[in-house]
This record gives sequence, structure tokens and C-alpha cells, in this order.
Amino acid sequence: MTPPEAPVQGQVGRSTDTPPAVCVCLTLARRADFLRAAQGRRQGMPGFLLQARHRGPEEADPQAIRIGFTCSKKLGNAVARNRAKRRLREIARAILPLHGQPGWDYVLVGRPEATASRDFAAMTADLVRALGKIHGSRE
Repeated sequence: MTPPEAPVQGQVGRSTDTPPAVCVCLTLARRADFLRAAQGRRQGMPGFLLQARHRGPEEADPQAIRIGFTCSKKLGNAVARNRAKRRLREIARAILPLHGQPGWDYVLVGRPEATASRDFAAMTADLVRALGKIHGSRE
């Protein structure tokens, strides 16, 4: 059995406003990276909290966008936390390659009762607005 073919759009098979299928972002893995991001800039939104910091030139891969996700037990059991993290990963995959800046670390923190239930289009708009506030206000 073969998978279905994706519909072809335009000359190269992709419209210009569609984000790439694979995120160009690296994932934060070490606790120290999360703690450094928590000391940086913050922007609260209804569905999540965005923490961001600009990395120094001496740190690893100064041109990469790095992203981390965290959901505490306040969100609920493991099923609820995993669902919230999946939603956060998906909005980051769609928005960060277009609106994120190279050399920055971002951490998306889930909010109880909001991350898993908030409208997906509203959350993507919230991430665009949060990135604009973080990069535009005090750059």
C-alpha cells in the first residue's frame, strides 16, 4: 500500500506562505538551557508563557533557533501534559521558522486549563504576537 500523493501547488509544489514540513529549530535538552531562558525575556499569553533569550556568540551554533517545551503537573495527568506539549510543538513548528530569530532560545510553557483547550488558530496568533513583543520592544 502506498501513501496518498500530496496536492501540488505552484511550480515547486509548495505555496510561499506554508511553513516547512520539518522545523529548522533545534530542541533544548539540558536543564541549564531552560534555566537561562527563564532568566531572559518573558511574554505571557492566554494559552502559554513564552520565555526567550538571546544567546551569546560563544555558545553552540549561534545561527540556530532553539526551542524547548515544558508542562508541569498543574496541567493534569501525563495524557493532558503530552497533549498540551504536542499542541505547543505544532504551533512552534509552524511559526518559529517564519517569525523566530536566529541565535535565540525560546521556551513555551503550558498553562493549566488553557493550553489544551484554547483554539489552535488563536494560539498561533498569540505566538506571532508574543514574538513581536519580545523582539520589537527592547531590541
